[in-house]
Amino acid sequence: MLTLTPLAAKKIKELADKKNQPNAFLRIRVLPGGCSGFSYEFELSDLSAQGDKFFEQDGAKVAVDNRSYFFLNGSTVDYVQSLMTSGFEIKNPNASSSCACGSSFSL
Repeated sequence: MLTLTPLAAKKIKELADKKNQPNAFLRIRVLPGGCSGFSYEFELSDLSAQGDKFFEQDGAKVAVDNRSYFFLNGSTVDYVQSLMTSGFEIKNPNASSSCACGSSFSL
């Protein structure tokens, strides 16, 4: 399972509207690398791939491939805004540690 916060769902819909892609969704991938071992990659897309798992909340969709889902199961996708940065953030209960910026993690 993957959960979206209301703010993350709102931002996904805003990005899709801005790009004039009403069927777009947020694709999340877990890739090797980053300062903690694995990193998150976010992409707005309207092309699905075989084996994608889709999660929908408040009219917004997220797609995750099978390999990434292994790392993301149980996570919450949020959108954060501060004076220093803004962007999607993963609250991952499977991660044993993460870097200070929150874009990479280890198990």
